[in-house]
Amino acid sequence: MTDSSKEQALSSDPGNARDDADEAVDRFSKKGEKKERSFWRELPILILVALVLSFLLQTFIARVYLIPSESMEPTLHGCPGCTGDRIVVEKIGYRFHDPRPGDVIVFRGPDSWSEEFVSTRSDNAIKRGAQEVGSLVGLVPPDEKDLVKRVIATGGQTVECCDEQGRVLVDGKPLDEPYVQMDFPFVPGQQDCESDLKSGRCFAPVTVPEGNVWVMGDNRSNSADSRFHVGDELQGTIPIENVIGKARFIALPPGRMGGISSPDIQGN
Repeated sequence: MTDSSKEQALSSDPGNARDDADEAVDRFSKKGEKKERSFWRELPILILVALVLSFLLQTFIARVYLIPSESMEPTLHGCPGCTGDRIVVEKIGYRFHDPRPGDVIVFRGPDSWSEEFVSTRSDNAIKRGAQEVGSLVGLVPPDEKDLVKRVIATGGQTVECCDEQGRVLVDGKPLDEPYVQMDFPFVPGQQDCESDLKSGRCFAPVTVPEGNVWVMGDNRSNSADSRFHVGDELQGTIPIENVIGKARFIALPPGRMGGISSPDIQGN
């Protein structure tokens, strides 16, 4: 038999074919094992990257906040013990311009607004540390007195309440506020501001310092806003540096998803 015929016979031998198949299966199995080991080695890196991206996103671009109270009804829904709206607060716009009348903003309350603030963090050091880390990446709410209100007047403007129709005045002109909710009746010509001063219904003229804003809740009869802090060192106003961002839209619950309007309340 010639050499070529021997090679032909050898290559067609069933035993050799089985060996080749077993070798191929072994190579495939080893590749699969390598890929699986590679995935588990890469998983911690992928998680770390995701956490860093989440931190950067929430620090510099946008963050989700939960509405805890009724002060912004009916625009934003919230109440103790219920499922409040979750809103997306955008942080970029105010790097280029100041808050404008009609904007719904989230801000850090000055000291006089935070007197009743109680930390939600655990007394256990390990658990508290985990909560702080979770807060950085958006898994746990921030442990700070963050509030949401609507901008009514800005630096240099004078705000007061009210005219004969119960409207807030800015520089002597009434505001157009279609979003306002009030639980108390208003009878034109029968307004008693002396007694209403205690409830925050009426307030004397306040000129907003430059670099600050005057804010009020849409639920005027149930909002401890600038009206209730006129006696502090800022006359109830909020420094723009305390503003975290502008509330853009409601993300949850699904039935309330939608944008948050910023009407031109001063008619400019």
